[in-house]
Amino acid sequence: MHLINLIFGDTVILQMRSVLPRLSLLFLLCMPLLACAEANQTADTHEYQLSNGLKLIVREDHRAPTVAHMVWYRAGSIDETNGRTGVAHVLEHMMFKGTDQVKAGEFSRLVAAVGGRENAFTNRDYTAFFQQVEKSKLNDVMKLEADRMSNLNFDDAEYAKEIQVIMEERRLRTEDNPASLLNESLMATAFMSSPYRHPVIGWMNDLQNMKAVDARNWYQSWYAPNNAVVVISGDVDPEQTLRMVEKYYGPAQARELPVRKPQIEPPQKGIKQVEVKAPADSLQLAMAWKVPRLEPGKLDDVEPYALELLAGVLDGYDNARLDRILVKQERVVNDINVSYDMISRGPELFTISARVAKGKTIAQSQAAIRGVLNELMAKGILDSELKRIQVHLLSDQIYKRDSIFGQAMEIGSIEMAGFSWRDIDTILEKMQTITPEQVQAVAKKYLVDSGLTIAVLDPQARNTSDVSIKGATK
Repeated sequence: MHLINLIFGDTVILQMRSVLPRLSLLFLLCMPLLACAEANQTADTHEYQLSNGLKLIVREDHRAPTVAHMVWYRAGSIDETNGRTGVAHVLEHMMFKGTDQVKAGEFSRLVAAVGGRENAFTNRDYTAFFQQVEKSKLNDVMKLEADRMSNLNFDDAEYAKEIQVIMEERRLRTEDNPASLLNESLMATAFMSSPYRHPVIGWMNDLQNMKAVDARNWYQSWYAPNNAVVVISGDVDPEQTLRMVEKYYGPAQARELPVRKPQIEPPQKGIKQVEVKAPADSLQLAMAWKVPRLEPGKLDDVEPYALELLAGVLDGYDNARLDRILVKQERVVNDINVSYDMISRGPELFTISARVAKGKTIAQSQAAIRGVLNELMAKGILDSELKRIQVHLLSDQIYKRDSIFGQAMEIGSIEMAGFSWRDIDTILEKMQTITPEQVQAVAKKYLVDSGLTIAVLDPQARNTSDVSIKGATK
């Protein structure tokens, strides 16, 4: 998940010089607005620590009588071990299967009964649960969520039914989806020791052999108040909210957490390649380079910011470099995408993925991508290109704060990576200081073959039932 989503218009890069004065004006207009937003955010955000280790963050936003209530556990697929992949996601499902006070399936019905919406999601780095309700109903959903933090109680029969649902989810979302299969193989090939090499949903064999006790052990290991952050945003009074949290979450007992081993990824020594054969309509290509991430306590490290902006220059709007050259001009690919997560707990990749155009080859597509990258490395980027990205980062951040749920999401996700919510504005400010030369420098330093993994999808006829994967390292 990106800390900041990039949303852009469709102005052609070749016309950027003519719009630079307008962009500079927008930049100057956005900066005071951001400064005002920063001041309000600091004044309206309150952090507390309960005696049991639970962190509470309250963001006041009184524009509408609604509240977002989120509980974040720092326990994701990165914390899993071989043979038990997918257990974090399995436990997310089982959290809806009852406590001594709430029967299986009742949690969602009770939230709906007070007019709320709720859901949960599992990530590589965390698992989170949320409800959004009218402010007078916060007490109701908090009582429910706090109950299952300490008193989850599901039986083997409920587990047996739910694991079948999860295996079917894997079949539909991954095994029947060629793009997902390609990404899964890419991650498994790129990483050697990091748990990021495993899919969040888990390997099918691990799901088939998982038992209810595995999910219970995961719950006992990680679902403790001293491994959780509660984020509440909306039309609330912080002191009243604190008292409510102390009432419901305060009785939860802190537990000793498992030791987290660092699992440092060994240096890559050359190009890795993997080929996936699966039913699909077209060739697909993914190229992923090992790159640094932003680390807590190192907010002055310019390289992650430069990589984030490099992704924007290449694929930050409809007519960015890769789209303009490879899709519209050369027509070597049908679509192309760049991904990079600057904020995470584990090692990161800078990935370019594309669907190859009919009649074109993987070699042609890869050569075309390399051509765009080589030109950028040799000639750099225009100041107007970079300014465009930075202006939209500012404006998008301001618009994002119109969403009560979006504010809670941003706070929770950055806290899970080991940062503080107070770092959000500092990170955005640092992004504005990056120069075109720094963006060019990270491209030259990191988008090289020694840290590259290439994944290719070889499309098979739709009636092909078997999926095969083969790989090699140069």
